[in-house]
Amino acid sequence: MARAATTTDMFSAVAEPWRRRLLDILAGGERSVTELVNATKLSQPQVSKHLRVLREVGAVEVRDDGRQRVYRLSGPALKPVHDWVRRFEATWSERFNRLDEVLDELQQQEETDAGSDE
Repeated sequence: MARAATTTDMFSAVAEPWRRRLLDILAGGERSVTELVNATKLSQPQVSKHLRVLREVGAVEVRDDGRQRVYRLSGPALKPVHDWVRRFEATWSERFNRLDEVLDELQQQEETDAGSDE
């Protein structure tokens, strides 16, 4: 089965690290293209290219503010990614809890061993 084009697939669109970086920045609120260029140190055409892909999949919305274009996140469009990642939350929480237990046991053993050396 052929993979969906990046411009129509939210998962492919957010797989690109610079697009995730732009989403991270926009999570803090609306930003103009110039602000995004300054924050990423990418060229304006590169930022615009990534924003176009994010806009086409619905991850961001744009509005004109005078001569500037201002971008913001579109939370509902990112929900499928959130829902997919959330499926793994319980597994990772359980694994981290088990790791904490092992580390606690090791620390207690280390303290016990240090106390018996005295």
